[in-house]
Amino acid sequence: MNPDSLVRHELAGLDVEVVDSPNPDLVGIAGRVVDETMHTLLVAAGDGIKQVPKADATFRFELDDTAVVVEGDRLVARPARRTELKGGSLWQ
Repeated sequence: MNPDSLVRHELAGLDVEVVDSPNPDLVGIAGRVVDETMHTLLVAAGDGIKQVPKADATFRFELDDTAVVVEGDRLVARPARRTELKGGSLWQ
């Protein structure tokens, strides 16, 4: 897995933070992805499991020593189906 192929991989187990969202309650949620559905990520945060809508957020994933920023719209798909698709990611 690398920054260019992140969106095509399984996200469970990765550290993530919501860095932007029209819903201010979502911004700042950070933790480890424990599961995902077609439309949401389940994040184990310090105060419990948070369900974050993919389409309403921009995520920053930690991949080794690299921060990878991904628009949630690019993640909206069944995890098994998304891993078959091509696409890059905006990384810093």
